[in-house]
Amino acid sequence: MEKKWVLQKQGEQNKVENLSQILKIDKVLSNLLVQRGITNFENAREFFRPRIEDLHNPFLMADMYKAVERLENALKNNEKILIYGDYDVDGTTSVALIYSFLKPIYTNIGYYIPDRYDEGYGVSIEGIDFAKSNDFSLIIALDCGIKAINKVDYAKEKGIEFIICDHHTPGETLPNATAILNPKREDCPYPFKELSGCGVGFKFIQAYAQKNNISFDILKELLDLVAVSIASDIVSLNGENRVLTYFGLERLNQNPRMGLKSIIKISGLEDKQITVSDSVFKIGPRINAAGRIDRGSRAVDLLIAENEDDANEIAGKIDGLNTERKDLDHNHTEEAIQFIKGDEKLINRTTTVVFNPEWHKGVIGIVASRLTETFYRPTIVLTQSEGMISGSARSVQGFNLYNAIEACSDLLENFGGHMYAAGLTLKPENFEMFQERFEDIVSKTITNEQLTPQIDIDAKINFKDITPKFFRILRQMEPFGPENMTPIFITESVFDSGESRLVGKNNEHLKLELIQKGTKISGIGFSLGKSIDIIKSGKPFKICYNIEENDFKGVKSLQVMVRDIKFM
Repeated sequence: MEKKWVLQKQGEQNKVENLSQILKIDKVLSNLLVQRGITNFENAREFFRPRIEDLHNPFLMADMYKAVERLENALKNNEKILIYGDYDVDGTTSVALIYSFLKPIYTNIGYYIPDRYDEGYGVSIEGIDFAKSNDFSLIIALDCGIKAINKVDYAKEKGIEFIICDHHTPGETLPNATAILNPKREDCPYPFKELSGCGVGFKFIQAYAQKNNISFDILKELLDLVAVSIASDIVSLNGENRVLTYFGLERLNQNPRMGLKSIIKISGLEDKQITVSDSVFKIGPRINAAGRIDRGSRAVDLLIAENEDDANEIAGKIDGLNTERKDLDHNHTEEAIQFIKGDEKLINRTTTVVFNPEWHKGVIGIVASRLTETFYRPTIVLTQSEGMISGSARSVQGFNLYNAIEACSDLLENFGGHMYAAGLTLKPENFEMFQERFEDIVSKTITNEQLTPQIDIDAKINFKDITPKFFRILRQMEPFGPENMTPIFITESVFDSGESRLVGKNNEHLKLELIQKGTKISGIGFSLGKSIDIIKSGKPFKICYNIEENDFKGVKSLQVMVRDIKFM
């Protein structure tokens, strides 16, 4: 599928030139900063040198005083506290965070991760019954609970109170919990709205620590968990998330907790500088695999492990689960692609809604992402569990998937999520009606532009601009992620040096040796093997790419990671 290249609006020239002089940097780099809202020295200082002092006061969050007071009373009265979280990376890191913070000062605690297959997403009746039968009187729900109205009422009838720490979009009515911490509440004045679930949990313990004179140094030891959650949950990497991730990555690289250290080793990241990308593609998927294939509590076991042998053993089991996950993911994706291509009605739709009762519930979210990449349209992948149909949804750039699903809410038993990703459950008899309604709503509200994959380009540069100093400053813009994406550049009038070739098991990738205006540079183009004819045509072409450092046998060099190739 051909991609549209969109050159982003360039920064105002006077602001770019002024910042370039102040910071003594290339105008290309100052333009990147202005594009990100950085226009003066203080903005640049906050961006390049995040400080713990830049974090907001946690008590600005609605219900924070109530939440801290309820926790203080629970500790004072020796109540049993159950730390409850979702089974994905954000949920399990959240549980590990709160557990790790409380355990040294309070032992009357436990944790609970619902079973993906028997209980489903969020707060469950089974979880509440477990709390009741084990004499827990307070549940701290993390990364879930914002729509658990009936479940919280059920718990209250059994004498169990809730503190909810969530970041998902609330419904019109909030649960009757003792405290609800969620910056997306309409009545919440908290200045930063895009925290992860683990991030909300961190603000909770930050508030408790602040009120009880606990050193922030203790909290800094937990930021490796927060960084992994922010990266894996694909939340924005500006504002407060940038500060949390910056110091979390510092912890992850210098002295990670035992469980993460084991995952880092097993992922082949030992002795490497770990980035957000490593969390997204290597650390996160392994933590996620526990809940996808087995049970999410195994991930918490790993993340709170204090013994190296225990951590290594659990990490090994989780790595095996991740291998199993990869096989299921590949097989289900291929099956779904062939099914869609074989159905004329489905292939010509604006949406993809596919259902197979045999698909593994633990990987359908990944399959939904793969299908979105393949057909580039809002996608829902469903399977059957406990007599109900449930699944995951993924969107395309700029389209609000959550709103489209909400418009079908009368056909659903449950749903939740945000603009680009959601989960839903419905009765089997409502599947066809939902499939048609969803298609109708999306087709009337989505634009042709939103249905065309695009690559956002930050700037045009020449190969001669790619110097060690240029790259060194570029690296300081990390961590990259939503709202601060890796800069993408265009270079035109590029030629093959004659040495570019196909590589990979199926010749699907390109190993590039390119020349532009007398400057030569190496590159790699993953899954761009079909562009070999353009490369070898002898005609000039243009490439869009990001810049990375290649470390081969200890020899470091700059290379371009090519995203797309087009004739001039």
